[in-house]
Parts: sequence; C-alpha cells; structure tokens
Amino acid sequence: MRTLLKVTIPVEAGNARITDGTLPRTMESILSDLKPEASYFFANNGERSALIVFDLKEPSQIPAIAEPFFIAFNAKVEFHPVMNLQDLQKALSGIENAVKKYHTATAARAA
Repeated sequence: MRTLLKVTIPVEAGNARITDGTLPRTMESILSDLKPEASYFFANNGERSALIVFDLKEPSQIPAIAEPFFIAFNAKVEFHPVMNLQDLQKALSGIENAVKKYHTATAARAA
C-alpha cells in the first residue's frame, strides 16, 4: 500500500546529528533500506521534517520502519495511506456507491 511517512525531528536532536555529522549518513541509510518512491525535506513549525512515500507491504512493517527514526533522531513519525491519481480513479465507483447509499439514508432521516 502506498504510504506517506511524515518524520519530524526535534530541533535539539537534529542539531546534535548535524553537529556530529551523522544526520545525512543516517538518513541515507534509512532511505536506502526503505526504497521510497519519493522523499522531500522541509522545515515544519521550526523543525526538520521529511515526507517519504513508500510501499508498505504489510502493517507489521511499521515498527521496523519507525524505529530507526526514533532511535537516530528522537523523531515523531506518522503513517498515512495515500493514493495517486490512478488509485483515486479506481476508487471512484466505491465512492459513488457510498454516496448513493448514505446520502439517500441521510436525506430520508432529514425528511
């Protein structure tokens, strides 16, 4: 399942890893293991952050994916299932069915 991983590194931990020179090397190692489709780095609310899109094959992988970020950077991590345009197009029939089913039920209760 295509998954968006948001990583937020606290300022103190990020500064320590930059100062000792390990941040780039550690991030490269983690990403090499993860093999992301894409990764982006930015400042968010004054903290170093990353958005990483990768294929989560099964939920049992989550701890092994999160742990390197916890250990190396004392980071906060968030996992979010995401879709690209093709995934969304495939999902449209299910969305339409849900709208028909629940919009009708909601409209009937409101009447």
